[in-house]
Amino acid sequence: MTIMQPPSTKEDILQHLLKQGQATAQALADTFDITPQATRRHLKDLEEEGLIEHRAIQGGLGRPQYKYYLSKRGRDRFPNRYGEFAVSFLHTLTETVGETQVKEVLRKQWERKADEYRHRIGEGSLKERVERLVKLRQEEGYMAELHPVNGKNESNGQRGGYILAEHHCAISEVAESYPTVCGHDLEMFAAILPDCTIERINWINQGEHNCGYLIQVKNN
Repeated sequence: MTIMQPPSTKEDILQHLLKQGQATAQALADTFDITPQATRRHLKDLEEEGLIEHRAIQGGLGRPQYKYYLSKRGRDRFPNRYGEFAVSFLHTLTETVGETQVKEVLRKQWERKADEYRHRIGEGSLKERVERLVKLRQEEGYMAELHPVNGKNESNGQRGGYILAEHHCAISEVAESYPTVCGHDLEMFAAILPDCTIERINWINQGEHNCGYLIQVKNN
């Protein structure tokens, strides 16, 4: 008798690779509590569909280890609120009014969004504010998560620190054509968290598996 895995297993694997960047078949089997053989069947199917790719990692003697990661097609499966229409619109706008004017439009857009974020985030501890920020980003289609840095936060009197990780960009197609919008995100986070320093530590546009921002309270 053949035991079939739930239909969602492949989707779970795709979501896991989106978050983690890459994983071995054994790590995926352990994560989802399925056999390595079943995991490899899922990976083979996903590769044949063009949704994932793999690379060999040589770790010394013996056979190389294979690590799996999403292909561009695999990333494109995840929701995108703006997509081709927004890119086409910006191209048309650039042709009509010029690149300088388009840059000014994008700058005003991030300033408007910063005002909206400030209003919705309000006041409170750094932890409370960044948790509200993550929720806002999730509502907009970003697969956002928050991670404390070395477990430090305001409660222990040390400099607060968090990493905002976004595993899926809701405006990825726009960012590929107009990478300045990513700079505006950085400016926007700094504007809504004026007591913090914001540093980009990962960037999907540079081939990394997520966009990551280090948020820390400024030294007095």
